[in-house]
Amino acid sequence: MAKLTKKQKEALSKVEKNKIYNLDEASALVKEVNFAKFDASVDIAVRLGVDPRKANQMVRGVVSLPHGTGKDIKVLALVTPDKEAEAKEAGADYVGLDDYLAQIKNGWTDVDVIVTMPAVMGKLGPLGRILGPRGLMPNPKSGTVTMEIGKAVAEVKAGKIDFKVDKYGIIHAGIGKVSFDAAKLKENAQELISTLIKLKPTAAKGTYVKSIYLSSTMSPGIAIDTKSVN
Repeated sequence: MAKLTKKQKEALSKVEKNKIYNLDEASALVKEVNFAKFDASVDIAVRLGVDPRKANQMVRGVVSLPHGTGKDIKVLALVTPDKEAEAKEAGADYVGLDDYLAQIKNGWTDVDVIVTMPAVMGKLGPLGRILGPRGLMPNPKSGTVTMEIGKAVAEVKAGKIDFKVDKYGIIHAGIGKVSFDAAKLKENAQELISTLIKLKPTAAKGTYVKSIYLSSTMSPGIAIDTKSVN
């Protein structure tokens, strides 16, 4: 096991063992225990009482975080010429079609989100083996396949994120940076959690939200009380 540094030990000492924190406490504490020398991301992990192997218990959706993620999201808009100006005005970093499809085919995936139109999806199908594993394939359910290109790009830039439960029943999402005020981190977390509760599958039985942990890059996880959200 790797030896803990002085800063790591100091961070761990601030998180009481076996203590369950409320969201206010956790949002403030996650800033205190950060020891990274950069503006670390703040992540939330929500373990749900679902079986992702069953289609009727899959939890997937989108949420617009009120204070954004703090990340500069690079957006590629794969659109026809008549939609290029709309995408550029909305803030898309890359706009075009065939040239970018060729680059993706050659392995280029240096973007965070791809927004496109229904008519273009046929051209993206063959690139699924490249885009799929990286979570970059546009999807109508996440709002990234639409005729409202400008709106879709603007929402992503403003902090709209999509999420999907993993094979262990856990939702992972970035909800900000340690430089955010604790109140903003709390509100972003609340928005995600309330969205997850709205998406509870009818087939899910028993406790739905089993555990919630808040952490920043390299910092210890902080357990959050789930009683107020179930």
